[in-house]
Amino acid sequence: MGFKTGIVGLPNVGKSTLFNALTKTAAAQAANFPFCTIEPNVGEVAVPDLRLDKLAEVAASRRIIPTRMTFVDIAGLVKGASKGEGLGNQFLANIRECDAIAHVLRCFEDGEVTHVDGRVDPISDAETIETELMLADIESAEKRLQNLQRKIKGGDKEAVQQERLLKAALAALERGEAARTVDVAEDDLKAWRMLQLLTSKPILYVCNVDEDSAAKGNAHSDRVAKMASARGAASVVISAAIEEEIAQLPADEAGMFLEGMGLDSPGLDRLVRAGYSLLGLLTYFTAGPKEARAWTIPEGTPAPRAAGVIHGDFEKGFIRAETISYEDFVSLGGEQAAKDAGKLRVEGKSYVVKDGDVVHFLFNT
Repeated sequence: MGFKTGIVGLPNVGKSTLFNALTKTAAAQAANFPFCTIEPNVGEVAVPDLRLDKLAEVAASRRIIPTRMTFVDIAGLVKGASKGEGLGNQFLANIRECDAIAHVLRCFEDGEVTHVDGRVDPISDAETIETELMLADIESAEKRLQNLQRKIKGGDKEAVQQERLLKAALAALERGEAARTVDVAEDDLKAWRMLQLLTSKPILYVCNVDEDSAAKGNAHSDRVAKMASARGAASVVISAAIEEEIAQLPADEAGMFLEGMGLDSPGLDRLVRAGYSLLGLLTYFTAGPKEARAWTIPEGTPAPRAAGVIHGDFEKGFIRAETISYEDFVSLGGEQAAKDAGKLRVEGKSYVVKDGDVVHFLFNT
């Protein structure tokens, strides 16, 4: 089950520098956390999780397979992108295919790096991008509403549902509010996601700061944090310049460098964790002698659907899930010891898998 986050931003905000640095950093990491470039602007990143290493140690697993997240480096957007400026249509289509947006904002002063608007103002930059995405959504919603009319007259229930959702989105957009502010009922979520509205996607603001501000941020990133909070979004502070330096260092030297900068982890780790949290995802594990593996699912996923992430047959033939919490698995010394201690639970179809569950699924073939 793949999750894709698009990295967007105005030109010269450090977006591609950050992406390239993260690519190199991940390539230099241990095999447990690989990063492979699928295309020049697409990178697949392992989600850092120390629990997986511990499970592998306890279960004496021969292989460790982390869960993954894909990042897409989308070329710099400009004003007028919604009308095709700067190949805007192509880039907007790339965003449409993503599950979430990581918006890189310039939060550093540097006279040698030209800003497209001639000044450093991350709030204005955020509004520029958001406006272009909203304009693109308005155009898309209006076209879709027109195209649905024939189906609606024919009594097509799906078309009626789409019309209702598009009208709700359009009303919000015309008020100057992103589609993500629309309150969508549980029964409508699948149809809502299929609309692929740009501003319906959760957003993470990435504050690209100077090296001296990497640990605590600065006045610019503080403003972004307030804006993000007001919009129900998240923000993270990263220095692309530092990430570039880390990318060139061996793992042991990188750790010392980070410590000297007052940082406890590379930007890759923090960006991935923030994106993972933004999408409302959690991790469950399978662990045995062959491999210890992490699996990604959305919060609230019932056991049969969680089993289906491993293989479709697991969901179709689901019988039950034998579950041990991560804490019990590790503290007691593995599956058999946890079972002997009465800590292995047998759960049925209605069980909602929790973060950190170590699960063994039983199913009919």
